[in-house]
Amino acid sequence: MGPTRDGTDVHILRKADRATEGGDPSGAIAEYLQRHEARGLLRFITCGSVDDGKSTLIGRLLYDARVLLDDQAAALVADVAHTGVNGNGIDFASLVDGLSAEREQGITIDVAYRYFDTDRRKFIVADCPGHEQYTRNMATGASTADLAVVLVDARKGLLTQSRRHTYILSLLGIRHVVLAVNKMDLVDYRQDVFEAIADDYRQLATQLGIDHVTCIALSALEGDNVLERSTHMPWYQGPLLLDHLESVVVDAPRAAGAFRVPVQWICRADQDFRGFAGTVLAGSVAVGDAIAVAPSGSASTVTRIFSGDDDVAQARPGQPVVLGLADEIDISRGDVICAADAPLATADQFAANLLWLDPQPLLPGRPYWLRTGARTVGATVSELKYQIDVNAQTHLAAKSLECNQVGYCNLYLNEPIGFEPYAQSRELGGFILIDRQTNATVAAGTLDFALRRAGNIRWQHVDVDKTARALIKHQRPRCLWFTGLSGAGKSTIANLVEKQLLAMGRHTYLLDGDNIRHGLNNDLGFTDEDRVENIRRVAEVARLMVDAGLVVLVSFISPFRAERKMARRMFSDGEFLEVFVDTPLAAAEKLDPKGLYAKARAGELRNFTGIDSPYEVPENPDIVLDTQKHDAETLAGMLVRALEE
Repeated sequence: MGPTRDGTDVHILRKADRATEGGDPSGAIAEYLQRHEARGLLRFITCGSVDDGKSTLIGRLLYDARVLLDDQAAALVADVAHTGVNGNGIDFASLVDGLSAEREQGITIDVAYRYFDTDRRKFIVADCPGHEQYTRNMATGASTADLAVVLVDARKGLLTQSRRHTYILSLLGIRHVVLAVNKMDLVDYRQDVFEAIADDYRQLATQLGIDHVTCIALSALEGDNVLERSTHMPWYQGPLLLDHLESVVVDAPRAAGAFRVPVQWICRADQDFRGFAGTVLAGSVAVGDAIAVAPSGSASTVTRIFSGDDDVAQARPGQPVVLGLADEIDISRGDVICAADAPLATADQFAANLLWLDPQPLLPGRPYWLRTGARTVGATVSELKYQIDVNAQTHLAAKSLECNQVGYCNLYLNEPIGFEPYAQSRELGGFILIDRQTNATVAAGTLDFALRRAGNIRWQHVDVDKTARALIKHQRPRCLWFTGLSGAGKSTIANLVEKQLLAMGRHTYLLDGDNIRHGLNNDLGFTDEDRVENIRRVAEVARLMVDAGLVVLVSFISPFRAERKMARRMFSDGEFLEVFVDTPLAAAEKLDPKGLYAKARAGELRNFTGIDSPYEVPENPDIVLDTQKHDAETLAGMLVRALEE
């Protein structure tokens, strides 16, 4: 069935269609693209709310366009014969939903890619799930699409997920959208229903800056206005779905700008050659061209260009290359080689859009990994400017983001990166955030612009450093970080330790949690977000005190491992000692010198550590002080002796 293909294409498409786990199977997309020129190829997605008919529409499109492979068509006929149904009884969604869980539940879970071509165009379509919990998969599919088909059930109109998906399309730079008002057969093909939904969607698209919206009234199950014009809707004079997909002109991929190639791999063919592998994103490069490297700013000249096994004189956009340079300069995976006369901007602070994808909320100040292209750097959301209401497109004050919420934030990176705003380059302006402990992807985002202070602030050199300050004090600077439950005895032991160190002539300072909240942190409460910021500020102060040559004692509950690890990373090796004051909850609650546990048990004190807010026990503390075996004086003496040793 369907158009004739050469044997190679059939092999590629079979490999893709038979993948059992969705996604980009075995590099099939890349192989398909290599076989076909980018000109005339359209990558699009279907998205929208649950049960709006996305998989059915793609199945109907493939079936009616007669582009099914022989084994797919045979399996479909066998299924119809087995179930005793025919005609519109065909389960078109089964052509797309490949996971067993999808077929069992009748829903789409993963992104399913399908590849087909007609006489006029070649297509890669990504069928994206509609359930809110799989929003991350929809964002994945949209990240490489040129156009989106947003399905809306004619009976329900625009739902929250329809609006959320449209906002994500706008965020990811998709400017061509087809609004497919589906299931028109279930509303008696009424023109007023279609026009009301179309008007609502055009208004939403205008608010989001989506320039090109085409509204089509159709029924995926019945085939109305998919490939053939519907006899039930003579009032509809717009395009058919396939006709529009075959003829729509989307913005050409960015390729005409200055030369850019992100480094994917360092190639050492032999001792005499060191090359840098990547794909040309934009511009072109020729042997003899001067280049610069971002973010380091190093410069050199291109001496050789390899494309596959061949030496070539020039490379153009979309071409994989290995570049040889005239100079032995430091280039790492994730750096960007660019034209010397149009160097890439670098920065370490950004304003960015963020789509939060993790069940655990975003906590500003908590450290994450940021990955853009092949480069990974440390990052924190330094400030959440606002959350976005996807229904009303209004800005809401917020301290955090929950799963599938979107917001606008400031990002701080621990080192500069080369970048372009996402509006100019998806590859150089898109990123994901990764949890440092679980390695789970927790957010996807787009860089908007570099904050001005990122370019105006430089580290000022000073001649008197930490070593000199410590030398005059005749001591080794340290940070002793006391952590444990409220009432565990942290402050008592820390106070005794400082007294003993002072008697020995040491220069010290004690930062106590309650005392700090009277001043520096008096604007913070006890939510998880405020606790993270509380620790971040104190860790910065402690770092400055260690830089001054002091032995600083920090006595804070600091309940989260991630924030204690963040604090440790601010110090040099050996400067930070995590001291776990090990007191069981029952013992701490029995002491309860401030009566806080009693208030928490009575519901009068919210977000109290150990009761309705967790305490994460240190996994590998440097020192453990067991308050059940020794009194405070003994433990303080043990700690001082350990320090001296």
